[in-house]
Amino acid sequence: MTVGVALNASDADNQVDASVRLAREAAEAGLHSAWFGQTFGADSPQLAALVGREVPGLQVGTSAIPVFGRHPLLVSSQAQTAQAATRGRYHLGLALGTRLITEGGFGLPFERPVARLREFLTALRQLTENGAADFRGELLTAVTPLPARVPGAEGGVPLLVAAMGPQALRVSGELADGILPYLAGPRALGDHIVPALVASAEAAGRPAPRVVALVHGVVTDDVEGVRRKATEQLAFYEQIPSYARVVELSGARRASDVAVIGDEKTVAAEIRRYRDAGATEVVFAGTEIAGEEDRRRTWALLGELAG
Repeated sequence: MTVGVALNASDADNQVDASVRLAREAAEAGLHSAWFGQTFGADSPQLAALVGREVPGLQVGTSAIPVFGRHPLLVSSQAQTAQAATRGRYHLGLALGTRLITEGGFGLPFERPVARLREFLTALRQLTENGAADFRGELLTAVTPLPARVPGAEGGVPLLVAAMGPQALRVSGELADGILPYLAGPRALGDHIVPALVASAEAAGRPAPRVVALVHGVVTDDVEGVRRKATEQLAFYEQIPSYARVVELSGARRASDVAVIGDEKTVAAEIRRYRDAGATEVVFAGTEIAGEEDRRRTWALLGELAG
């Protein structure tokens, strides 16, 4: 199984330098990939490109860029540039976003998000695979009077979606290369998410998509203390209907209940549960929550499992 980590160096004096340092440490630990979230801070495709170029062999990706407030032509340029910079090791993650960020941050109505995702993916696939697009949808237009190919990115860009709901999974199975579910425990993956995704892909005549499970977790002896921190850190997601739903489908009450926190034996067993539920890859997020010593301890275990 491919195992990676989500890197968050937003509190560092220089986020780029700190991200490169952490990525090198991840690669030395035996991890396969490093992923970068997208908020209103650093541009995640650019950060992934810089890190991937500095750390050869490490897969890099974004998880995930909201489709609202972006355009396929511009996202394609970002993604292809990152793919060329990393010589084929970049993975683009997209998301529906949330009403809070879309309306509160961008001032855009959060309307028909799944329809927008479908059109965004359709146009983006044309651009990343062909270097050109001629797409006119209800919500988006993407036409290239000039070439849109970035030399060095001819192999295309893997397209993943942070999909967990039935409609988003249907679109992802038809049009994307995989999904990036977050806070979805093994029960939600095995009983709901993976079957719906695979059925959609099969109906579209496409191969089984990747399931890159983003897992909030850490190896630590201070289980109660770290769980309390996780409860505070993850409470935001409980206000978002899609996350609240998937937490409930996981058999949990709070988002922190889905977090994987414990010693090496406990964490390794939980990772196996994700694999058995259909995850093709596992990416650990939030490993910095318990401090540097436990983060390194976590990465050491993940590296062993990746090997």
